Amino acid sequence: MTSFEELNHRELERYVRRVSDRWPLDRALLGGARVADMRGAGPQRERGPEYVIVLVSEHFDGVPWLERVYVTGTLWDAYEMGAPADVHAYTPVEFERRRENLPAVRDAAEWGLELLPEHA
Repeated sequence: MTSFEELNHRELERYVRRVSDRWPLDRALLGGARVADMRGAGPQRERGPEYVIVLVSEHFDGVPWLERVYVTGTLWDAYEMGAPADVHAYTPVEFERRRENLPAVRDAAEWGLELLPEHA
């Protein structure tokens, strides 16, 4: 079981800064099994990815989706965080569409942690 204190907040801040240096972010959400643990999800469930990162930026417009996911994924430090992340990088319009049809994105949006202070 993961508690709020067990998340590496310093590394999460550094990750958001590394991505924001390339593309200014509108939103950055953290979801996944460790956040579900923190929120009290029962142990008898399919865990899925330990971390799900959902990044939203209007500056992703015009950048091929695969490039966004590759670059933002390589900026994630799995060693520091203790596990790899399933990274999603969307424009605001794509985010709204994916939020409706991808459970991992919907869960991160509804139950995840906001990593940008202005959205917390």
